[in-house]
This record gives sequence, structure tokens and C-alpha cells, in this order.
Amino acid sequence: MAQTSELYERLGGKEGIKKVVDLFYDRVLADERVNDYFKNTDMEKQRRHQTLFITFAVGGPNQYTGASMQKAHEGMGLQDIHFDAIVEHLAFSLQHFGVPKEDIQTIANKLEPMRKEIVEK
Repeated sequence: MAQTSELYERLGGKEGIKKVVDLFYDRVLADERVNDYFKNTDMEKQRRHQTLFITFAVGGPNQYTGASMQKAHEGMGLQDIHFDAIVEHLAFSLQHFGVPKEDIQTIANKLEPMRKEIVEK
């Protein structure tokens, strides 16, 4: 059996991450800065996909088979304001479920290098 990270375990494993993702997308879909990017998205599939991605990103079992960040966001015209809004909603959602600030910062630090792959100049 593959080893999982302490961070993954502290987040409550896949079920804990799923709860965070559900709240995260509720907030994203209510945010006019970013909700247009999801208007033609199968949100059930998106939520599953995001749960797998975050699971992988925090050291859980690697079942993420999606496109690279650059490929998945290519041509969307995303700017820093959009990236920051997504990180803001994720941080809020993690905090809502009692994730300590240190763990939220660790997750934000893992996401930050992806900015250059997602944001278009």
C-alpha cells in the first residue's frame, strides 16, 4: 500500500478533501470574478477531478490523470486576479473545515509554482 503524507491525513483523507472541494466550488460558482469560466463545465466531473488533484498535491494516493496545468488552462485568458481568487476560495474552504493556517500555507506554497503554467501574460 502506498504511503500517504501527514498533510493528506490531517485533511481527513479523500472524504475530508471532498468536503473542502464541495464548499470551494460553491464559493467559486458564486464569485463573479471566476464563475464564467465554469458556465459550460460538468461540475460533478470537475469536483471529482479537483478532489483527485488536491489529494495528489497534498501527498495522497496519486490517481490524478488529468491534463497538465498548462494544457488544462490553455487559451482561457486567466490572469493573476483569477488565480488569486481561486487560492482565496480554497484557503477559506480549508479554514472552514478547521485546517490549521500552517497547513493552508503549505498548500498555497504548493500551488504558487503553478501560477506560471495557468496565468497567461
